[in-house]
Amino acid sequence: MKSLFRGAFLRGVSASVLAASLAACTANPAPLDRPGDLPPGFTAPLVKSAPVWPQADWWSQYGAQELVPLQETAQRENLDIAVAAARVLQAEANDGIALSALFPSLNGSIGATRSGGNSAIPRARNAFTAGLTASYQQGFFGTQYLDLRAAREDLRASRYAAAVTGITTASQVADEYFSILAFRERIAIANASIAAAKRILAITQAKVNSGVSSNLDLAEEQALVAQQEATLPGLIESEKEARYSLAILLGRAPEGYDIKAQNLDGITPPLVQPGMPSELLLRNPSIAQAEADLYSAHASVDAARSLYFPSLSLTGQAGYGPVSRLSNLFNPASFAFSIGASIIQSIFDGGRIHAQNDLALARQQELVASYRKTVFQAFSDVESALGTVKSTTDQLALVEIQVRADAEAYRISELQYREGTIDIVSLLNNQRLLFEAQQSLVQTKLSRLEASLALYNALGGGWEQKASDEAYKNQLDWWPL
Repeated sequence: MKSLFRGAFLRGVSASVLAASLAACTANPAPLDRPGDLPPGFTAPLVKSAPVWPQADWWSQYGAQELVPLQETAQRENLDIAVAAARVLQAEANDGIALSALFPSLNGSIGATRSGGNSAIPRARNAFTAGLTASYQQGFFGTQYLDLRAAREDLRASRYAAAVTGITTASQVADEYFSILAFRERIAIANASIAAAKRILAITQAKVNSGVSSNLDLAEEQALVAQQEATLPGLIESEKEARYSLAILLGRAPEGYDIKAQNLDGITPPLVQPGMPSELLLRNPSIAQAEADLYSAHASVDAARSLYFPSLSLTGQAGYGPVSRLSNLFNPASFAFSIGASIIQSIFDGGRIHAQNDLALARQQELVASYRKTVFQAFSDVESALGTVKSTTDQLALVEIQVRADAEAYRISELQYREGTIDIVSLLNNQRLLFEAQQSLVQTKLSRLEASLALYNALGGGWEQKASDEAYKNQLDWWPL
């Protein structure tokens, strides 16, 4: 089977039928063979009108024009993606090495020697040889072929790991970009609040000078101004560090890097549905990677088992010489050849083969458990992301109401304070509540955006295993024929 449960999933069969079909085609353990391993659907709240599964360029749906070229740059120049691509090339090379074991090896040689001594007899003489040697060794139960299968699965795993890196990088780029805008918006709110507080401070100072207000009112307003000014350095530093992180994600030095946008206005997360949990196994590259690792372990178990059985070795040699003159080297009279065949069976190896078999079986057990955990974690990530999207959306609507109410309360209290109908304590309280609500609004908007990023990441970011396999072509040219 090309992919674990692929045909069964696409036909929508149950987990028990999947386990039976696996048992029919392999003796290796099926990782999802218990009732409830594949739930019939996600339980988190869904938006029925939303499209099912994200698009590959999901970031273009947020309404942030500057984000699109940033993502394109990251996909070309991100260093983690470059590392993952190099690992794919390494896996391709290992695949070529494993493939070479299925072919005989042929070596050619030509040699020349001159021998003699201090005495006249024997005289110094030349000897020339030329020849070909060939060898071929294969296990009776396909040891080399099974090693190739393991290498092919390792190549698949490296490709899927590269896809995971690409999707994770795209999420990180969007997250850092949104964080920069959120910090800039919070800085603007802090500056506006400080300006308003200083305006009230000037009014209070005038009242104190005229004897209408006490120095206590002045001190309280001064404390509020200092408190709000104290929030700025941390916000400015956080914005700077977010820009540094974004620059590194784009594969460049952080010094001097900047973006144009200043706030989160107009940026809204697109809606999406998660589809069926069984389909997620073919759309989440981290699951596909765990699957390929497990298949590699299956092949390694079979290869270790095959070492208990004999292997066939064929050797051949043909050549000319030795002759004393190079011109006589290819004389038919100097031609000689030999052909041999042998069967090699290990009789005593100190338990090495048995230990290798135990090692392969233990590694298989580890990856069965790892695959199950990866699948369940993927289900959990989708459920959590869906729930967070819903909760942050509801929270944002309530915080927006709170900000409007606090802004109106502050406006009225400032007018009343100017007229002298309320004391400064009420004004300070309303000013503080408005500042906190405005800051909370920005943080909630960012949380909703981050929840959508987590959902797109959990759903595989528009990746699909079948399309990835069909589109992939080896990049290295090591084919021997």
